[in-house]
Amino acid sequence: MEPIISCRDLRHGYGGKVVLNGLNFDVQQGGIFGLLGKNGAGKTTTINILMGFLRPLSGECRVLGQPSHGITPAVRCDIGLLHEKFIQYDFMSIREIERFYSRFYPKWERAVFYDLVSRLDVPHDRWICRMSCGQRSQVVLGLIMAQNPRLMILDDYSMGLDVGYRRLFLDFLQEYVRERGTTVLLTSHVVQDLDKLIDKMIIIQEGKVLVEGRKDEFLNTFHQYRLPASEALTEVAVGGPVVSMERERSTLSIFGFCGEEEMTGYLSGLGIPVQGLTEVPMDFEDAFIGITGKY
Repeated sequence: MEPIISCRDLRHGYGGKVVLNGLNFDVQQGGIFGLLGKNGAGKTTTINILMGFLRPLSGECRVLGQPSHGITPAVRCDIGLLHEKFIQYDFMSIREIERFYSRFYPKWERAVFYDLVSRLDVPHDRWICRMSCGQRSQVVLGLIMAQNPRLMILDDYSMGLDVGYRRLFLDFLQEYVRERGTTVLLTSHVVQDLDKLIDKMIIIQEGKVLVEGRKDEFLNTFHQYRLPASEALTEVAVGGPVVSMERERSTLSIFGFCGEEEMTGYLSGLGIPVQGLTEVPMDFEDAFIGITGKY
C-alpha cells in the first residue's frame, strides 16, 4: 500500500542556512505519528512542504498519492490542517464559522463539530475572538474533525493550552482516530503528552532523521546508564553503542541502543572503569532528551 506521506531526500534552507538536509521518511495509513525534534530541527518547514506552501530546493514529497506542490482541491478536502495559529476568522461566531467551513468540504459532518464545541458551555453566537485560547482550540479541532479527512496534520497543537484543554484535545483526537482509522501527523513541544498518544515517531535533528519507528520499540531498545564522573571519560567520543552523553557534577549519563552487558564491555575495552555503572529507567520525555541532547 502506498504511504499516506512519502518524503525522499528533501533539502531546503533559508539565506544559506540548511534546514533540511536529505530528509527521508514515510507515514503509513492509520495511527498517530509524531514528527519530533528540538526548536529549529525543521518540523514546521517539513509541514510547509507537505502542504505545498513551500517547494523544496530538491527532493520529492508526496501526500495522498500526489506531489505536495500540486495537491488538487479535491484531495485537499481530505486533509485536515492545524497550522501555527488555531484560527484566522476570529471575527465570526461559532455558528457562523461552522456554516462557512461546511461549504468547502463535501464530507462535512455538522454533528461532529457541535458534539465537541457544545461541551464548552459557550453560546454558539459567541465571537471566537472573545473566547480563551483553549476554547478556540476546541473550535478548530471540531472544524478539522467535521471535515472527516483521511489525513490530519497538526502543527504544534499544544501551543497556548493549559493541561486541562490539552487533555480534552487529546482524548477527543484518540477516540476519533480509533473510530475512523484516520492518519494523524503531529508536532508538539510538550513531549510528555505524546507518551500515551503516538504510535510511531520520526525524530529529526539537523535536517535529517535521527530515529524512525514505533515508539514502544524505541523505548525498549534505547537505554540510559549512569557512571560516577571520571577524568578518563572526558576523552570518550560518541561512537559505537554510545549515542550521546550528558556530564553532570558527579555523574555521567550515557545513552545508547544496547544492553548493560554490551555497554560494560564497550567501556571496559576503552579502558574506562565501569564500577558503579547502573541503568536508569526512562519515560518518553527522558528518552527524547537523551537522544537529542539538552542543549
